[in-house]
Amino acid sequence: MPEKQFITGIAGVKVNDVQEHEFHIEVQAKAIIQETTACPVCHSRVYRIKSSRVRELKHAILGQKLVKLRVRIPKLLCRRCGRYFTLRLPGVLPKKRSTEQFRQSVFHLHHGGLTQTHLARTHFIGAATVERWYQDHVAYRVKELEGRLCPIIMGIDEHFFSRKDGFATTIADLKNHKVFDVVLGRSEASLGAYLKRLKGRERVQVVVMDLSETYRSIVRKYFPNAMIVADRFHVVRLLNQHFLKTWGLLDPEGRKSRGLLSLLRRHECNLKPEQAIKLQSYFDQVGGLETLYRFKQDLMQLLLKKRQKRTQAKDLIPQLLWHMNECLSSPWEAMKTLGQTLKSWLEPIVRMWRFTKNNGITEGFHTKMEMISRRAFGFKNFKNYRLRVIALCGWDGVFAIRN
Repeated sequence: MPEKQFITGIAGVKVNDVQEHEFHIEVQAKAIIQETTACPVCHSRVYRIKSSRVRELKHAILGQKLVKLRVRIPKLLCRRCGRYFTLRLPGVLPKKRSTEQFRQSVFHLHHGGLTQTHLARTHFIGAATVERWYQDHVAYRVKELEGRLCPIIMGIDEHFFSRKDGFATTIADLKNHKVFDVVLGRSEASLGAYLKRLKGRERVQVVVMDLSETYRSIVRKYFPNAMIVADRFHVVRLLNQHFLKTWGLLDPEGRKSRGLLSLLRRHECNLKPEQAIKLQSYFDQVGGLETLYRFKQDLMQLLLKKRQKRTQAKDLIPQLLWHMNECLSSPWEAMKTLGQTLKSWLEPIVRMWRFTKNNGITEGFHTKMEMISRRAFGFKNFKNYRLRVIALCGWDGVFAIRN
């Protein structure tokens, strides 16, 4: 049997007796009037005890047994305004039959992967109660995040939500590695009203994005002081895609070989000696491919440079302009398209050398969102999906005990 002075974790509660039964432990306690107790209407501290009542609360699980608190709470009469009020217990919300400590433990266990049925059996509550408590704490988390200012370094990207509603836009705080918000849609018509309501839009300094013209026009309109930085992954992927298209025109049959595809996609420094020999023999068979490959490798090394100082980045700009002009004058349509993209996104691509942040953080959150959706067997209501994502990906603090 537990000691008589069982640690309840609730201030202002004095334990009188502890009784252990077959399936539960009953703790008899009494609420103590504190010096700070005041009338909730007039805030007067002049009152007298009128009567009392017993409140039964689920509190914890100890040794696979439910701990029940039977707390006698006094009913007070304010001498100034003549109103009756019941003494409030810290950590116990009005009209609740369990303490916040118990409710939070169920929330964390369910968030950790335990099913509603399992928690209903071990904590002596209903499965629907587990879901209700979980939704309540998720909403509580999101409410704590309301009124936030826009992040200084922001990432924006899209992800698929459902067949009915289509895509959603993720706004991430790249400095603190958190999801700022999730908005349904990816066009200005669907995002404009939300972006107008954002607080602190003028404080955004950097926005990292893929090569999306829609998002670029949105950022220019709603975040006027932000510099747009291209995401390095998407720029490198674009270069590889246009190179592979041109290779397919030069040698359609060789383009189907997975072995050659693996060699041509690698960086030249990562090739083994035998692989380099095999690649050179293939270049001897296909005219013009080696020149295209060397051009692609030089441009790739240029795009992969990071943490460059201002003077270093300034010296690299002529090299990028030369590669861009070579693509524009190329006889191959895929390389011309690449040159036009580099010209259109020249400034955001140049900023990649200076800023180390990228949208890999946002893409990682997209993977986590897929797991959240999979655990819930999909979401039909975007509002519930947004609450769940913000609560689990945009908040890493500790719950305060609600009173």
